[in-house]
Amino acid sequence: MRRVGLAGYGSAGRGIHAPLLERAGLEVVAVATSSPERVTQVRDDRPDTEVVPDLDALLERDDLDLVVLATPTRGHGEQALACIDAGVPVVVDKPLALTGPEARHVVESARRAGVLLTVFQNRRYDPSFRTLQRAIADGALGDVTRIELRWERWRPQRQDRWRETASSEQGGGLLLDLHTHLIDQAVLLAGPVTRVYATLASRLSVAEDDAVVVCTHESGVVSYLSATSLAGAPGPRIRVLGREGAFVLNQFESEPNVFADLADSDGHCGWLFLGEERHPVPSAGGDQADFYRAVDHALVTGDPADLPVDPMDAVRTLEVIDAARLSARTGDAVRLAPR
Repeated sequence: MRRVGLAGYGSAGRGIHAPLLERAGLEVVAVATSSPERVTQVRDDRPDTEVVPDLDALLERDDLDLVVLATPTRGHGEQALACIDAGVPVVVDKPLALTGPEARHVVESARRAGVLLTVFQNRRYDPSFRTLQRAIADGALGDVTRIELRWERWRPQRQDRWRETASSEQGGGLLLDLHTHLIDQAVLLAGPVTRVYATLASRLSVAEDDAVVVCTHESGVVSYLSATSLAGAPGPRIRVLGREGAFVLNQFESEPNVFADLADSDGHCGWLFLGEERHPVPSAGGDQADFYRAVDHALVTGDPADLPVDPMDAVRTLEVIDAARLSARTGDAVRLAPR
């Protein structure tokens, strides 16, 4: 079993990474956290796991095969560089850094050092996204013309969490959080982005909590990506339009389902619409632990091509986010340089 050091034990480290690592057959042998509350949680959850106060102490160990950064966004770039300098393969929770240039510097540093680096884009493995990918690949929609991806929530009271209380410069807000997933998925479906237009607002939080990003892709497809904390009636999680039909998925985890007739039943995930005619789409399945299974395989082969997420994908996602910020400031669409 590969031995993993986990930096951070909040909602991401404790609730997402640790369970997925273990399901994938990797062993969390040490956790870095300075929070007394988190220290108690680690000792309650996993009494045989060492607790250290920070990443530096984690990197002093000489028996780690992998470090996972499940820390607040503001430190990702600097912490990833510390792991690279220590020669330890690293998984960085999305986003890789605060900006595109910072992320590119991290990726180039890892390449020069020959250290494996990847970014945790777990939502690529959701059954909903896998099912959509299969429907497009099978030609059920025909040529895709428009992609709409939403992550809309009803959170009328601001939560006392760093994502709501930190500024965008400190890594707070939905643009660096949820849009990182939405942009990544849109690019996987439609290819590179050439033009970005965005509207951003901070309604309740310090950073953006209401954001719409419109991307024109090199393929000609246009994607509409929305994330907000103030959706009393969330729109469909996925609506993809093609020349032969449309894929619609509304039901999404614990968010309100205001379109009850679009609820999924056992064995199916989303609907294929042909005007008034609709058909349930069989689920393609999906398991987020597959991300860490692929990481485990890459640790064995040592080949960056075996990593589940090319870190340059994360750089390009942040370049779209940088362009969205510029667009929101100027009111104009922003063109991106060709890859």
